[in-house]
Amino acid sequence: MPAMMRAAVFVEPGRIELADKPIPDVGPNDALIRITTTTICGTDVHILKGEYPVEKGLTVGHEPVGVIEKLGSAVKGYQEGQRVIAGAICPNFNSYAAQDGAPSQDGSYLIPSGRCGCHGYKLTAGWRFGNLIDGTQAEYVLVPDAEGNLAPIPDGLTDEQVLMCPDIMSTGFKGAENANIRIGDTVIVFAQGPIGLCATAGAKLLGATTIIAVDGNDERLAVSKKMGADVTLNFKNVDVVSEVMKLTGGKGVDGAIEALGTQATFESAFRCLRPGGTLSSLGVYSTDLKIPLDAFGAGLGDHRINTALCPGGKERMRRLMNVVASERVDLGVLVTHQYKLDDIVAAYDLFANQRDGVLKIAITP
Repeated sequence: MPAMMRAAVFVEPGRIELADKPIPDVGPNDALIRITTTTICGTDVHILKGEYPVEKGLTVGHEPVGVIEKLGSAVKGYQEGQRVIAGAICPNFNSYAAQDGAPSQDGSYLIPSGRCGCHGYKLTAGWRFGNLIDGTQAEYVLVPDAEGNLAPIPDGLTDEQVLMCPDIMSTGFKGAENANIRIGDTVIVFAQGPIGLCATAGAKLLGATTIIAVDGNDERLAVSKKMGADVTLNFKNVDVVSEVMKLTGGKGVDGAIEALGTQATFESAFRCLRPGGTLSSLGVYSTDLKIPLDAFGAGLGDHRINTALCPGGKERMRRLMNVVASERVDLGVLVTHQYKLDDIVAAYDLFANQRDGVLKIAITP
């Protein structure tokens, strides 16, 4: 009889439940991690609602903080008992996609099962946890290609301090990086959920000197000030596009970051852009998008639209933990609630319905 663990699994649209599953076997390139803290992401809510399809019975979650329980025979440079994180995106860095600069789109591990062509490129396949393999909302998670994906946690950093690194911080910062921000830029960030707040922080770190944060929740806008926003706009009270044009003297912003995933925010972000500006899209969309013809300049506006699935790998995680350790950004304020794994269904109910000022929930054993 295999040893068992508790895990949150996708049952059907509208149902994620706690179940017993076997603790995974460890292959030569893998590491078994005992989860000490994880969390729920907006993408998990898309899975819960059936807006993003995954296999029934899959363990969900993709943000692991934990301790190495067992190492594969080929994994070097780590030791059992070591505190580590792994990115939500965990590619095989030997793959064509990774070596070509697109590790987040690496599906090379799916080739033997016939689910990917021999080249190994597959949309979003670098995101394995809680998408194509069992995820992190469990007592244990198996980290594939562990030597390229495990990042040791520096002494002195707590689980909650590094909990944002595997996804939220990496994604938000990538949104800022993809906005092509230069020193002195004016940048707008649509939606101040956890990812949008990290995008705001990333924009400040990259040198933007006027950061405009947009949301419909005044509490989140207050947090965005702590993350680096200079101007906050509640879209329920002002016409955001008109206000931005006033603030920029009619020019528009240099970069716009969309961190929600709706037609309304995407279109507003585009309408705020100056000619030649960059729209950085982070939202997970569940319907087709339309580009506004006038703002698009009929295709002649020299605009860029950059999309992103956050980078993974141990070097990305090392850099993000360096930012945390430097105290240049305090993401601890994003953890507003704590739940035990046994109560994860209640945690999903809270998070999916955005009650009680929730931003991120720390899930512990």
